[in-house]
Amino acid sequence: VILIKLADRYHNMETLGFKKKDDQRRIALETLEIYAPIAARLGMGHLKGQLEDLSFPYVYPREYSWLLKKVKEKYTDRTNYIDKTKPYIKKYLKDAGITITSLDSRAKHYYSLYQKLKRKEMDLNKIHDLVAMRIIVPDVKSCYEALGVIHKHYRPLPGLIKDYIALPKPNGYQSLHTTIFCEKGRIVEIQIRTEHMHDYAENGIAAHWA
Repeated sequence: VILIKLADRYHNMETLGFKKKDDQRRIALETLEIYAPIAARLGMGHLKGQLEDLSFPYVYPREYSWLLKKVKEKYTDRTNYIDKTKPYIKKYLKDAGITITSLDSRAKHYYSLYQKLKRKEMDLNKIHDLVAMRIIVPDVKSCYEALGVIHKHYRPLPGLIKDYIALPKPNGYQSLHTTIFCEKGRIVEIQIRTEHMHDYAENGIAAHWA
């Protein structure tokens, strides 16, 4: 029932532009404060991000416009940089005999980015996971081996290695996170997980049904 309700709210948010202004803000605020946190608690990271980003421009229009202007170029720049860096990472992992199921990048959701910026004095230069590299490998053993290979070639930032496989988040999220000085000394966050962990990170409890 909760999943159907979340899906219904997501559909409502997609058509929110046709509502009256007062209704827009009320529905968006309710989505931000009630529905998105429920999705998060159920481990549905992808849906949580979508609900938050659909609500953001209606609840905080000024902040949303400011953020869009600030990050547009940075998103493009970091995505291009990560695309150029992928072949290096891929080669190091393959040379070490690690099978890669997929290697891609993910851009941080706007509302999640805004919340993080508030904790970092609104300084975009302090955000290292604006666009993160995501490595999917076949099993848990490969996760740790991949982390070792990456640290062999790139220096990690102290205190920014997080093992959510050994210690999952309360909502069940599992992954290895590391932040490294990558090619040309630029800072990049890398997330390493199995396909099952990735499916759960995106869809939470719904992943089991799928």
